[in-house]
Amino acid sequence: MRATGIMVLALLFAGCVHHVEQDIGPRLELPEIPYDYTGYEVPEHFISIFMELLNSEPESNALTDDGATLGRVLFYDVSLSENLTKSCGSCHHQELGFADGTKFSTGFEGALTQRNSMHLVNHRWNRRFFWDLRAQNLESQVLMPIQDHIEMGMELGDVIDRLEANEDYPRLFEKAFGDAEINENRVSRALAQFVRSMISFSTKYDEGLYNDFTNYTEQELQGKELFFGGETRCNQCHSSHNFHSTNAMNNGLPIQNGDQGQYEFTGNESDINEFKVPSLRNSALTAPYMHDGRFETLMEVIEHYNTGVQPYDNLDERVTQELMVGGTPYALNLSQEEKEALVLFLHTLTDEELISHPKWSNPWVN
Repeated sequence: MRATGIMVLALLFAGCVHHVEQDIGPRLELPEIPYDYTGYEVPEHFISIFMELLNSEPESNALTDDGATLGRVLFYDVSLSENLTKSCGSCHHQELGFADGTKFSTGFEGALTQRNSMHLVNHRWNRRFFWDLRAQNLESQVLMPIQDHIEMGMELGDVIDRLEANEDYPRLFEKAFGDAEINENRVSRALAQFVRSMISFSTKYDEGLYNDFTNYTEQELQGKELFFGGETRCNQCHSSHNFHSTNAMNNGLPIQNGDQGQYEFTGNESDINEFKVPSLRNSALTAPYMHDGRFETLMEVIEHYNTGVQPYDNLDERVTQELMVGGTPYALNLSQEEKEALVLFLHTLTDEELISHPKWSNPWVN
């Protein structure tokens, strides 16, 4: 009788352990009908020859609902890191405009990255990626953090083995690509599709373009005038309605920790301290700022251009008095009221839909 009781308890205990293991393991929750990633229309104000030249979506990897769905699953899957602790989403948080919110990101073994994680927005209209522009297209960029020895630490062959061992993936790959084959090229294409799907057209600024900015406060209007006015030159680097540039520029930051930007990649003296110009969309959410996260607030960023630009032989002409490369640093000399107005204008570039819609959220549930 006693032995039987012990056996029953053992079986019950084993059952409980099994049940707990099922509950704590991540499971995939996707809608029966995939989210709509392709049904949007690019607004009229976003259409221009310049933006079309920047369109990075290749014919060989056109965005599809099933492709972006697969990309979303991969983006948030910790099995793409060596010790199952990190995903792409670990350093790109939706609620922060797909930035990290920290100066440097923590890799799979606890080491810190060398640069601040760039936020993700409107990469359909972007060419060349990372702060030093070393990735020539999004399809190659999305695989680099997975293989980085600090960030995720994986070999791509091992990634494929893990995905093939997961019963969810063959079905997802078949929906996205027509058959269940899992390979590096398809992982790259799916991730790139998901990142390209992160579009931002729904801000107070976008609305204002169609109502003559009657939705703006007086301070926001003042900030807009300052931003686009010739005196500050803000929109000469953060250009188009995407507020970005495809180029790397030296904006006069003091060099810290030996990081010399694009020069680290190209070895050309003319590239010293040059870093990519990111989009300002959602910038109110993406602190800290610059390639090394040195500025905690937008006010600190503005103060840099106000009084802190340092001289360099390759200082970008747009931050010089003479409008010549390597010229005398240009100081904006803004008042406190003007600086505050600029900050308020930048807040109107926040897209609530991008940071809250479930189609860009983590589908893995514990």
